[in-house]
Amino acid sequence: MSSRGSFPFIVTVGFMLFALFFGAGNLIFPVMLGQMSGENVWAANAGFIVTGVGLPLLGILALGFSGKSDLQSLASRVHPFFGLIFTVALYLSIGPLFAIPRTGTVSYEIGIKPFIGETNSFLPLLLFTLIFFGVTLYFSLKSSKLVDIIGKILTPLLLLFIGILIITVFIHPIGDIQAPSEGYQNHSFFKGFQEGYLTMDALAAFVFGIIIINTIKEKGASTRKQILGFSMKVALIAAALLAIIYTSLAYLGATSVEGLGQLENGGAILAGTSSYYFGAFGKVLLAFIVMAACLTTSIGLITACSSYFNKIVPSVSYKKWAIVFTVFSAIIANFGLSTLIEISVPVLVTLYPVAICLMFLTFLHPLFKGRSEIYQGSILFTFIISLFDGLQAAGIQINVINDLFSTILPWYSVGLGWIVPAIVGGLVGFLLMMIKKWGFSFSTVE
Repeated sequence: MSSRGSFPFIVTVGFMLFALFFGAGNLIFPVMLGQMSGENVWAANAGFIVTGVGLPLLGILALGFSGKSDLQSLASRVHPFFGLIFTVALYLSIGPLFAIPRTGTVSYEIGIKPFIGETNSFLPLLLFTLIFFGVTLYFSLKSSKLVDIIGKILTPLLLLFIGILIITVFIHPIGDIQAPSEGYQNHSFFKGFQEGYLTMDALAAFVFGIIIINTIKEKGASTRKQILGFSMKVALIAAALLAIIYTSLAYLGATSVEGLGQLENGGAILAGTSSYYFGAFGKVLLAFIVMAACLTTSIGLITACSSYFNKIVPSVSYKKWAIVFTVFSAIIANFGLSTLIEISVPVLVTLYPVAICLMFLTFLHPLFKGRSEIYQGSILFTFIISLFDGLQAAGIQINVINDLFSTILPWYSVGLGWIVPAIVGGLVGFLLMMIKKWGFSFSTVE
């Protein structure tokens, strides 16, 4: 890669990575965190940035470091069966189970609900999702650059409007920051850490990372050192943009409580804040931009998921997968944004520690020469703890297990009880590897 063309290239790809991560759905979580954390907003925001910004970018670098061409081949270092199951679970999570339905519900919360008010009828959301996902399916089945053109126009417009809104908030905040809600009174950093899971960006990084790395390779990077070097620079640009926006949105949420009260979700907060400052015009403009941005995200995710599942099950065509995923997403979207977020938490609490563990094992891969026993031990022990964390998040209390883990595992109470088991599991895998090696040596001598 020529040094002369490297800086514009890094900036361009850095903004592309930012745009990949920053969907309209990511707007709703920082503002909600701000409302709930109140005076502890900065500590909570710091935790949110670790998982909402740091981990996704770590995932990008892990893929570059691994030299693998896709997530399934990377995860297959643990075991081919794990590689398949983990990849399928990840695509379903960032696809029809949570992320794709969320594009519809966020669009409804910000683009429609402020104009019709609260209603007990299911019809407005149903009609909207039929139209929204009908358009999604149409463009998912078309080979058209229209989506790319819309995305390139709408992402800057969305950022411009949010930027104006944020500047206005800093100059004239709606009110003073209030006391934190019950969940954020203690351990607010770790609460924010877990809230960052909701962005799902650390999971999406395994998919987006391939796009970034292929882009870098197309420009002439061939060695691992070159790919990692450019990936790091690109990642820092995206990280800075995400961190600034998330922090500003958290402050927006924290200062909105006095004027708007505690609202149900981040979509309602954004719509209320926009209306407070800019009246009907601001509400209409925000609605249009967010709905269009959500639509392009929805189309992109349907396309990615349908392509992957067509690859592993070629007997089912891309078109059929697209129809199935779109219809399923439309059904799930009708549960509403708050319910959708609530049911996604247990799954994300289970998946995220496994994804984080896989990232760190990828960086440590050369130290233990990629021995599968170490991958398997660390991932297995991590999954056992994260599974019970997920059950607890779902309201399924197994008191005997929870009491045991709370007693023997550091940081279990703040959702990080999997860290020590991940290390222990790796050591157990190492011992098993050595036992196998010694057993083979003894049998050879005999």
